[in-house]
This record gives sequence, structure tokens and C-alpha cells, in this order.
Amino acid sequence: MGTSRNGSSTRTARRLAAGVALGAAAALALGTPAASAGPDGDRPGRGGPPPTGHDLPKVPVMTGSGGAVASVDAVASQIGIDVLADGGTATDAAVATAAALGVTEPYSTGIGGGGFFVHYDAATGAVETIDGREAAPMTYDETVFLDDAGAPMPFWKVVNSGLSVGVPGTPATWERAVERWGTQRLGDLLKPAERLARTGFVVDQTFHDQTVANSERFSMFPETARVFLPGGEAPAVGSVFRNPDMSRAYRELRTHGVDSLYDGRMGRAVVAEVQEPTTAPGVEVPKGEMTRADLAAYATRDKAPVRSEFAGRDVYGMPVPSSGGITVAEILNLMEAYEERTGTPTSGVDDVQYLHRFSEASATAFADRNRYIGDVPGVPTEELVSQAFADERSCLFEAGAAMARPVPFGNPDGDYAECDGGEPAGVLPHEGMSTTHLSVIDRWGNAVSYTSTIEQTGGSGITVPGWGFLLNNELTDFEFRPITPGVPHPNLPGPGKRPRSSMSPTIVVGADGLELVAGSPGGSTIITTVAQIVLGHYERGLSVGDAVAAPRLSSRNGSSESAEPQIAGTDVGAGLTALGHRLSPTAEIGAATAIGVLGPNRYTAAAEPTRRGGGSAMVVHAED
Repeated sequence: MGTSRNGSSTRTARRLAAGVALGAAAALALGTPAASAGPDGDRPGRGGPPPTGHDLPKVPVMTGSGGAVASVDAVASQIGIDVLADGGTATDAAVATAAALGVTEPYSTGIGGGGFFVHYDAATGAVETIDGREAAPMTYDETVFLDDAGAPMPFWKVVNSGLSVGVPGTPATWERAVERWGTQRLGDLLKPAERLARTGFVVDQTFHDQTVANSERFSMFPETARVFLPGGEAPAVGSVFRNPDMSRAYRELRTHGVDSLYDGRMGRAVVAEVQEPTTAPGVEVPKGEMTRADLAAYATRDKAPVRSEFAGRDVYGMPVPSSGGITVAEILNLMEAYEERTGTPTSGVDDVQYLHRFSEASATAFADRNRYIGDVPGVPTEELVSQAFADERSCLFEAGAAMARPVPFGNPDGDYAECDGGEPAGVLPHEGMSTTHLSVIDRWGNAVSYTSTIEQTGGSGITVPGWGFLLNNELTDFEFRPITPGVPHPNLPGPGKRPRSSMSPTIVVGADGLELVAGSPGGSTIITTVAQIVLGHYERGLSVGDAVAAPRLSSRNGSSESAEPQIAGTDVGAGLTALGHRLSPTAEIGAATAIGVLGPNRYTAAAEPTRRGGGSAMVVHAED
């Protein structure tokens, strides 16, 4: 494993330049003025330049060649497709798409956050990862989120404060990824996002609703209210939202490199706001402890992926501090163990029994996740993803009844018997439900699965003055105290430590090479969403598009499990309830994207038809 903040300032300066060459499709889609994009002041020629990509439709599934991109946003996907059409690699397109999502999805991702980047090399078959997770300041210890009496501070008090902000990893991730696998300059790849922030985009229902939901806490911070509540209100659906300060931030990164954040004027602004958050009159929030030295010390980490086997294929995901790769692997292994134990394949059971098995596997895997995984030495990764461990854990399964929750955690010690009942487990702590995911494959078959985040929807609520981007609240992903009394916990705060994540960017490789790229936002539900996409595609006979669209259930070892209306309100839900499952109806779970490989340079890109307002799947050359 290597570490890098991605090169010297001299090299960075040489790599940065202006102006990405757009392909013909994007030149039309991104440059055509809107006939009527919103209120009079937002029409072209009245109050600013025309909005970008106003007429791009959201298409959930598209098949074709030349490369593919799937994200939650049509403008961002088009920008990625443009890079592919211009000869860029999957990494080039992923970085350009992610930067654009920082503009159109500013409450989910952006400069002030972090994430995990998984790359597949078609020439060698190698899968490699970049850990760009946010890091705690060096002053943090296990007591940082406890009050003077030793009790945990109120969760939302910490969220909306400088205390929750980790050192951002996203710009360093972009630079490192382009350095390793890109062919275009980082400055070129950020140019479309700079333009998008300046010219604006048309507000959709999701952006409006997310702003409304966060308006009270955004009002706590005058800079956030100025940027995201213009005129004191959430931007109306159909209006044009522009963020000239964020455009300036992208221009700063393009022209001065990411060192502006880690050792320059952008970083000085971040530290000043974290240490002394600017608040509205009468509002006080805890101060943060991040220093310029913390920013300067930040480094991305090059890591080997987690690899497991499922259905004769290799499944690759992120290692710690992500829990995604390990926990997805354990769920899939448990599903195979249940097949062996019952004698009935997953493909041969009805929907009730399939979701029963999935719920039991998820709850069991989460018990082990919560006990063992964190940014600490000695996480027993190889044992947790081994089939032998899953076989032992499967002894708790009964086809006719749900296990009592919480399911006990197991003992991944390498000595596996017919059955080990495990030990009592704690309940799942808070975890933010925001984040965004993109999937990319280029014409050569290289692929990227990239999940990025600022944690809660709207992050910490703090916008960096003059730069237009929100800061993360990632440090609330730490436990404030151990969740199981008397049991050491791997996910407590510590100096420079990275909080455990559920982000699960995933790549599946078969005997003939790359088969599937997938991932999702959704906090701890990310893990169950990705596992269901893999199972749906390989075990339930669903196309990639149908696997993304299928109704979801998420059991995370709590007293109840989330279920979308297509499950909770149906005969299937009644069947699960009869088995002892306690379903909690949830409007939607996740907002996934995936790309399936159909053959050499032929792909199906898939995004959500409706969740989070629907996503955008694109290919360079679409089939009729």
C-alpha cells in the first residue's frame, strides 16, 4: 500500500491547463440556450448566461459502444461521455463527472468531501483502489464527542458544527486517479464543472426538496444561506441555480492545483471556518480543531482491493476504512451458504424466501461489520470474507423464522466448527444517507466505480466563504462511544483516523474479464443495495437495468428493517412479516448506477428510473 498527496507543486502546475475539448453531442447539449428555463430573470440574456444542459433527458438504461457513464445527473453524465468521446479514459471521465456532480449534487458530494475510487485495468486485469476518505484532525481522541460528564454529545449538535468536519480527500483523489490512470490534464477535466457552476443548471424537484429539508440548518450559517437560499428561499423548480463562488473554486484548483486546498489560500479559508464557524445572530455551534498542518499532512492511500468469490466470479470492493467491500462479500457468501444448508439455490426460491435469506444474511454480516471493521490495524479481512466463516455463521439460519435481532457477532478466528452462536452485538449507530455514485467504462474496457460523499444531505451545513462548497460532517461516522458495553470498538475517533464508511464501489470480473460495475449512495443501506444488485443480476435472472430498478429491502441488524412500498405493502411483505420480520416502510432506498458488459466495447449503462428523481445512463454510441 502506498500513500500520496499526488506530486509536487511543480509537477501539478505543469499538468494544469484550461479548456476541455467537448465532443459534438455535448457541444450541442451543453451549449444550446433554453427557450424557457424558469423565471424571467433566469432566461438566457436576462440575468446571466444560459443554463447548462437544460434539455438533456434522463434515460435510465442505454446500450451501445464507445464507452458508458451512469450517474444521478444528466449534465454530469453528458460531461463524462464527452470526455470518453474525446479519447479520455474511464478515469478521465469519472473525474470530470464527479466534479460536475459537485455542482449539481452539492448536498451529496464535492470539494469538501471524500470517497473511494476503484479502477479496473483491461490490459492487465488488475483492480486497484484509492482511499480518499476524510481524516480526523491530529488532536482528536476517543473522548472528542463526549461532554464534560462523559456522555455522548447530541448527534445533530455535532453534525452542524466545525467539530464534525474531516480533512477533505476529494481533490487529492482526483489528482491521484488522473496521475495513475488518466491521459488528460486535471485542469482540463475540471473546466466543464467550472463552466457549469457559472452558467447554472435547471433546478429539479429533488434539489428543491433537499434544500427545503435543510433550510432551517442552512439558515444557521449566513454563507450557506447566501449561496443555497438566495432571497431567503429554496430555489424554485424550473429556475436556474448558479454558484459563481464554486466556479471560482474550480478555477482555483485548475490554475493553482489541489495544493490550494492542502497548502494554500483555499485551505486557509477552510481552516478558518472550521475553527470559527460563521453563524447567524444567536446561534452557537461547537468549534472544530482542524489545522493547516492537518490539511498539509493529508494523503490519499493506494490500497489493494477486497476480493471475494461469488457465483464463479471475482467480486472486488474497497478495504478499510470502508466496510463496503467486506460486508458485501460476507452477504454474498452467506447466501451461498444458505443454498448449501437448505439444498435449494437462490434462483429457485420465491420472493418471500429470497428476501428472507437476504435479510438474514445482511443482519448477520452487519453484526460482524459493527464489531470488527474500522480504520485500525488487525481487521480480520481475509477471515470475514472467507466462505468458511460464512458457512459457520450460516448455522443460525432457519428457513421458517427470522432470527432475533440484534444477531450476535461471530468469531472470525480461522477455526470454524459446524456452529458458533456468536456473542451479543450492539445496534447500528447514526450514519448519513447522502452521497453519490458514478460508474464508467471506456472504449478499451477500463472501468471505474467511484462513490463520493459529504455525509448527511448538506454535510455539516457550513459553506466555505467565497468558495461556494459545503464542508462534510464525515467525523460523525465515528461512534461517539463503544456500541457494545465492555467490547473494544474499532470505529472510535482518533488522531488522523478515518471514520468507517459503508460506501461500496464494486467491480465484478468473470473468466472472460470485466462483467459489472456498480455502486450506490444511501449510508449504511449502500451495502444492502449493492448486494441486491449483484444478487438480482446473477441469481434472480435480472438484466442490469432491472436489477437497479428492483424494489429493495435493507436489514442492518436493528430492531426493524427498511422496505420499499413494492415490498412492504404487498403479499411479499406479509409473507416476511409472518416469518417474524419487522418491516419499516421506506419511500426509497439508495440511488444506484451500474454498467454491464455485453461483449467487447458493448455495454448497458443503468441508472434509477425514479429514485432520487431518476438517474442518467449514457453511452458514446447508442444502439437503436
